[in-house]
Amino acid sequence: MSLGRQGVLYLVFGLVQLAVDWLCFVALTWFGMAPAPANLIGRVSGALLGFWLNGKHTFGVTTQGKLRPAHLARFIVMWCLTTAASTAAVTLAEGAEGLYFAWLVKPLFDALLAAFGFLISKFWVYR
Repeated sequence: MSLGRQGVLYLVFGLVQLAVDWLCFVALTWFGMAPAPANLIGRVSGALLGFWLNGKHTFGVTTQGKLRPAHLARFIVMWCLTTAASTAAVTLAEGAEGLYFAWLVKPLFDALLAAFGFLISKFWVYR
């Protein structure tokens, strides 16, 4: 599969992940769950869906369509590191310029992380 096609699929599936994450968060907080655990559940839900979609479709050629425990282990390492980086960036932005600035920084920083995530996924997670 071409790099361009993989990039498009990665983008589309990323948007799906974001929607799942956000919908879980909204639904759980609507029913009374505190924001922190609701956010974690939403992120995990989106991440699991993204792992499966990207492993089966975006990078399915390299995995022969079969996701293995090693793929999941590498994905978890990548996800933990990018989540820590994103959290640090948002926290620093909020501390420096306030919450509205953090709201602006988060999608920009997460887009940058997604670009690195694509390369890491292609050449390490799903190899």
